[in-house]
Amino acid sequence: MNVEGIGPLKLRNLLSKLKSIDNIINSSQTTLLQVEGINTILALRIIKAKNEIKKFSIQLKKEYSLLKKIDGKIITIWDFQYPELLRKIYDPPIILYVKGNYSDQDRYSISIVGTRTPTSYGKNMADRFAGELATQNISIISGLARGIDSIAHKSVLKSNGRTVAILGTGIDVIYPPENRKLFDEISEKGLIISEYPLGTKPDAQNFPKRNRIISGITLGTVVIETGINGGAMQTAAFALDQNREVFALPGNIGIRQSEGTNALIRKGEAKLVTTPEDILEELEIKLKPVIGKNIPKPNLDLNIFEEKIISQLSTTPLQIDKISLMTSLSTSDCLVHLLSLEFKGLVKQLPGKTFSLI
Repeated sequence: MNVEGIGPLKLRNLLSKLKSIDNIINSSQTTLLQVEGINTILALRIIKAKNEIKKFSIQLKKEYSLLKKIDGKIITIWDFQYPELLRKIYDPPIILYVKGNYSDQDRYSISIVGTRTPTSYGKNMADRFAGELATQNISIISGLARGIDSIAHKSVLKSNGRTVAILGTGIDVIYPPENRKLFDEISEKGLIISEYPLGTKPDAQNFPKRNRIISGITLGTVVIETGINGGAMQTAAFALDQNREVFALPGNIGIRQSEGTNALIRKGEAKLVTTPEDILEELEIKLKPVIGKNIPKPNLDLNIFEEKIISQLSTTPLQIDKISLMTSLSTSDCLVHLLSLEFKGLVKQLPGKTFSLI
């Protein structure tokens, strides 16, 4: 039933009161007006829709035929396959169009989101967090957009993990078009989800609504990099409203892509994380069914010299002589301790004897 002005919330109110679509269509105006949110105009539209049932049935059969051709299907909020966590949010979509198969593992999922134009640091972190979390049997959710989303999906697939893409288009419309291969691989090994009917184009207004699903279907959202007005900030806001965890990576001051994550941390809206283990520890109880009791702990047992060095480093590479000068340690001593920090996964060496935080 497609009636202008009747969205998921009003439809749920109607079904709660009248129990079935047939009862809704066949109800009188007086009965319909007793339902919360239904005014005279909406009641008359519902009554008028009765005359369009035949047309609607033809459209429905056509859509089912198209879904069958692309190996897609429809899941409603009343089906047992409907994601349990998504069902609990304030405004869950009534219908989901899906391509691929839902897995029990998806009940233990984390979303990774961020800017479409990440820095090298953002790319590295998205790849690292997605890949490592995926190896813990955690499904990684993202939006198949350019940038952080695509990197997260690819990292999971590279790690032989499970990933789910939430679209702002119909599941037969691949956007951005260069992600066709990625789309096909996700639908084969994971799951593609959209609340939008087949043929829906990438309209700008679709993506904020899509973001509530990305946060709502997961235990928590990780924001890698985002501008202060980026879509990832909307996803974080939805997660907070849905009483889900929000995590953010700190970034360099003055970098546009770090403004959003730093603001989330500064305002106490997101927990600061620097390693995937930080997330596993925070969600330990909720994730225990899939990752067991042996949650890896970060190796942060640093000696005083390592602490002195790491306090001077950032994601911007520093030359060894500069590090030696800043820490008042000899070049040879710096190299020894930097090697130790590399082994602990905290520092990486770059060409020209330069070093930076991972």
